[in-house]
Amino acid sequence: MAVRGEQAVPVTSPPPKAREVVKFAAVGVSGVAVNLLVFNLVRHTTSIPVVSASVIATVVSIVFNYVGFRYFAYRDRDKSGCTREMGLFLLFSAIGLVIENGVLYLATYGFGWDSPLQSNVFKFLGIGVATLFRFWSYRTWVFRALPAPPSAPGSPSAPAPSDGGRRVPEARRR
Repeated sequence: MAVRGEQAVPVTSPPPKAREVVKFAAVGVSGVAVNLLVFNLVRHTTSIPVVSASVIATVVSIVFNYVGFRYFAYRDRDKSGCTREMGLFLLFSAIGLVIENGVLYLATYGFGWDSPLQSNVFKFLGIGVATLFRFWSYRTWVFRALPAPPSAPGSPSAPAPSDGGRRVPEARRR
């Protein structure tokens, strides 16, 4: 408890969903930095076409992000099916890669927007659109939450033995 003046104020941790979003964002922001750094490095030091440079950068960031998600953001999630997890991660990452680089491809080859600034803007936009898909798919299918432990008899969420297995409000049990 924190003390403010003479009153004790309870210190509470943020809700689990908020912690999850913050951890996902921390890994994601780092992954975006890796993605953009590799993209610009490849684009400006080689003659590789812009979308190919972007695909290389996306693959590097996918590897970086998997390590960050598995061992930081979702380290408390189910680890029983690592092969399944890796397969789904790669599948959803590949879909995200297509979304991300599809935006850049359309801007570059569809509209002719190919300056370094335009490429970075549309690369960033593609990352943003793909991130929405990735957040949903990773938390739903890849890094699944562990099942809740069974509640102990007598706990508020456990049914009372005398109520036939149904949850009965406290006032009606008397």
